[in-house]
Amino acid sequence: MAETRKDAKKAFDYFGEIIGAKYPKAIECLTKDRDDLLAFYDFPAEHWKHIRTTNPIESTFATIRLRTRRTNGHGSAEAALAMMFKLAQCAAKRWKKLRGSELLADVIDINVTFVDGVKRMAA
Repeated sequence: MAETRKDAKKAFDYFGEIIGAKYPKAIECLTKDRDDLLAFYDFPAEHWKHIRTTNPIESTFATIRLRTRRTNGHGSAEAALAMMFKLAQCAAKRWKKLRGSELLADVIDINVTFVDGVKRMAA
């Protein structure tokens, strides 16, 4: 939850010092993946909440999973796929819009970068 990548790395190293003696393999794994874990700093700060959310795919398919468990024979593969598609369409009506969705064009643009969540234009 650090404001900048620099502060996050500092907190990460501090955490490693404290926990490293008890859980060296866990710290080794986290250290190996540190750049990937902190990659969200390369996106708009408005998106961080969504990026750090755990298991978004599972949440997306929760409606489908709940319904398909209650139906005992789905019929053919095509019928099951059609049912899943319609359930996903209905669930999508209740999904919240991405915070900072107006920044998606900037995320895609190669001339725009984000440093610690702040937009920077390429020189």
